[in-house]
Amino acid sequence: MKTDLHPQWYDEVRVTCACGNTWTTGATVPEIRTDICSACHPFYTGEQRIVDTEGRVDKFMKRLQARDQILADAQAREESKTPPNLLLSELDLSARFTNILEEHGIVTVADFFAKLEAGGDEAILEIPGIGRKVLSDIKKNLKTIGYELPASE
Repeated sequence: MKTDLHPQWYDEVRVTCACGNTWTTGATVPEIRTDICSACHPFYTGEQRIVDTEGRVDKFMKRLQARDQILADAQAREESKTPPNLLLSELDLSARFTNILEEHGIVTVADFFAKLEAGGDEAILEIPGIGRKVLSDIKKNLKTIGYELPASE
């Protein structure tokens, strides 16, 4: 066996924590100093607190407040019973689709509902340049601002 290959082993090493707690163990260094031990660590002392480093609780609370605001706005619209005379141009549609709908006589939400009731989704989809994506966007926007869509066939 080679000599001086292994480090010196100390059987009685005193470990000292910053809190003042000490104990003995075996190690390859004559003395060990540590900042925290089982006598002062919050997990072992019962003083552990949940640290929200990423702000997850705040994000959740903001989402909850936003949901409450949306529900309050929808309830206010429901109570006011806004007539469906809103212009389709006021929805978040591109000018191209708004112009196509206007060319085919669909200018207001009431016109859109009348067309839907007359022929369902297919009546809207028959308009050249209007596809399922645009139709679903219009319906989604109308639901978001509180309109109830007629039952589709």
